[in-house]
Amino acid sequence: MPTSTRHDEPAEGRKAEGRKADGGEGEGGEGRPGIRVAAVRAVRAAVAALEQLLGGLGTALLALAVLIWAAVTAVTSLVGVGLLMAPLVLRALHSLAGRERARLGRYGPEVIGPDPAPTRLRYAVVDPTTRRELRWLARHASLGLLLGLCGVLLPVMAARDITFPLYWWLLPADATSTSLGIGVTQTWADALVSAPLGLGWTAIILGLTPGMARLQARPGRTFLAAGPDTDLSLRVAELTATRAAALDAHATELRRIERSLHDGTQNRLVTVTVLLGAARRMVARDPAGADELLERAQSAAEQALSELRSVARGILPPVLADRGLAGALTGLAASCPVPCRIDVEAPERCAASVEATAYFVVAETLTNIAKHSGARQAAVTVRSRGGRLRLHITDDGRGGADEAGGSGLTGIRNRIAAHDGTLELASPPGGPTTLKVELPCGL
Repeated sequence: MPTSTRHDEPAEGRKAEGRKADGGEGEGGEGRPGIRVAAVRAVRAAVAALEQLLGGLGTALLALAVLIWAAVTAVTSLVGVGLLMAPLVLRALHSLAGRERARLGRYGPEVIGPDPAPTRLRYAVVDPTTRRELRWLARHASLGLLLGLCGVLLPVMAARDITFPLYWWLLPADATSTSLGIGVTQTWADALVSAPLGLGWTAIILGLTPGMARLQARPGRTFLAAGPDTDLSLRVAELTATRAAALDAHATELRRIERSLHDGTQNRLVTVTVLLGAARRMVARDPAGADELLERAQSAAEQALSELRSVARGILPPVLADRGLAGALTGLAASCPVPCRIDVEAPERCAASVEATAYFVVAETLTNIAKHSGARQAAVTVRSRGGRLRLHITDDGRGGADEAGGSGLTGIRNRIAAHDGTLELASPPGGPTTLKVELPCGL
């Protein structure tokens, strides 16, 4: 026994070391997946930030043009000529501000604008909305433009410096080694100097561009949103209607659950009770008949249990918690009679209520496709970006879907409205049918 103990301890130590070497319990096993996940998230965040910076560059160039136009108008107004251009400048300013609100809403929370601002000069001078838009215009035309240019130049400089050693020998003899214009390439060693600089640009892109995108968007979210002195009665009315839709959807769901329990599970359980009572009375005089009744009671109990599980899954599918939205939608596609392709790219989990709404929207839509569309195939695309969850569901069926046709689209819209989301339906006769849904992730 002592010998066995001495041999067992090193063996366990060797197994533990082997598990660490294999990545089971050691730092490498836990670190490598964590590092990979962090790297993928950093790359995706940087790509999304570069996309935002590029979009901001477009509106920043327009803002610079409108700012110059406004300055020229202000100067020429001293001699009266600019007064004729003032309404056009104000319309351009308000239109550009609306475009920026829409752009910011695509990459984050919606920017709720105020009531339309005046375009007549004497009213615009004292209008707080116009003053806020002018302050945004000045900042976006300067800081926003600079950040947008950085979003374009940084990837170009990184790609140039990293790939420079591959083509330096094709360039003239006095070609510079780096994108900064420093150094002259004469040998391979000179060419290889640019590669670490390119990696440095890449590190800057991964580390700083998300903050740069937020900094570029901050003036718009600050000055283009409705101010404290703005009448938000329309928004209050919209939220009131949304709350009413949510309550209607909740009441409909409760009625569905009550109907399922009353018409299905309750009837099965009553049948089980009746059969058990009859079997108990027959067990003494007719054991064979009692055994048959017990089998029927067991079958009815199993059916009641199956229906009860179905009702429970309809309330909140446990597959969402077990496998996430991607796994849950894959299961829906597998059970759909119409071949369905699922493409989900949602790095971060949304709120449970939002994922449940997305699940039920896809489930109801696939049911409609199978029953009414005559489609040969369908596709579901899910993207999570900028705090918004976007669903895109298409099929190649006959089209002609209508909310008034009793296809469940009204219930889908009510579910989405409960989360302050949006729904767009395009279903021309002859198809294809496209359903676009957008939900905020953080509710």
